[in-house]
Amino acid sequence: METIKTLNKWANVNTALPIDMLRIGLGVFLFIKGINFMTSSQILVDLLTPFQNWGGSMLILHYVAPALFIGGLLIIFGLLTRWASLAQIPILIGAIAINFFGEIHLLDLAIATITLFISLFFLIYGSGKNSADYYFKKQQ
Repeated sequence: METIKTLNKWANVNTALPIDMLRIGLGVFLFIKGINFMTSSQILVDLLTPFQNWGGSMLILHYVAPALFIGGLLIIFGLLTRWASLAQIPILIGAIAINFFGEIHLLDLAIATITLFISLFFLIYGSGKNSADYYFKKQQ
């Protein structure tokens, strides 16, 4: 817990607008992906065809779209950013795995990998100064 507090203090002192813009951009990207999967669930079903014989594919189908949608909103506002980023990690690892078990699409693989690294960054860094987390912490 001390490590998280130390990292949070460092993030609040060294925050910059470009990092906040990166957080908002990540949130918008995840939000749009969530909407995309909600409006056309057949895309998600087609993506999961390499895993159709594995157990829990329906669970995955019902987890991915809402987690992207809600997690994207939380990341945009900087509310529970670490938790929202943590919820994205299994989805992004699955997106990378789909490229190796199914047909490899280099662009999708690159986007999933970059998004995974950005999510890992915000899992460690937190939401920064221009966020709802920081605002609520100052109100206490």
